[in-house]
Amino acid sequence: MALGQSQITELLQRWSGGDTQALDRLIPIVYEQLHTLAHQRLRASPGERSLNTTGLVHEAYLKLADSPNASVENRNHFLGIASRAMRNVLVDHARARAAVKRGGGLGTVQLDEAMWIDHVDLDAVTDLDEALKKLEQLDRRQSSIVEQRYFGGLSLEETAAALGLSLATVKRELRAARAWLANELITQAGT
Repeated sequence: MALGQSQITELLQRWSGGDTQALDRLIPIVYEQLHTLAHQRLRASPGERSLNTTGLVHEAYLKLADSPNASVENRNHFLGIASRAMRNVLVDHARARAAVKRGGGLGTVQLDEAMWIDHVDLDAVTDLDEALKKLEQLDRRQSSIVEQRYFGGLSLEETAAALGLSLATVKRELRAARAWLANELITQAGT
């Protein structure tokens, strides 16, 4: 099902306008990329056993389908939105597991993405989500960059394209965001 970039953009615009059938046509086209993103997210979350790659893609699709009239500019922007949906799914599952843990003794979800935040052990998706929410209050752009890199698995170049930023800006903002998040996660662990 190979469509040209202009046809994909047209489907994205139709979905942005509220046409849910456009999303239904779009998902099979970008499914491979979504599947790759989901696989990367789950590989980085070895403690997550309640979801498989296909399950994460499908739950992200349901979140996307529940958000009609989303303003989508292009394919990379759509992948950024899908990244956020996957983040939300993982956070929901982590919270559910934490709730079960309080009553049932299950372990926390461990994240490990080659320690992309230097020397910080990310204890759980929920900790990162809380830190990202705080970062978003301080700097929305930095939060978006981290979200797309970490939860979306987008490359630096793809992140720059999705956000309409230069590659140098993305690298600079990502360094600053990592430093802030490292400090915030250490602070959270101490409380």
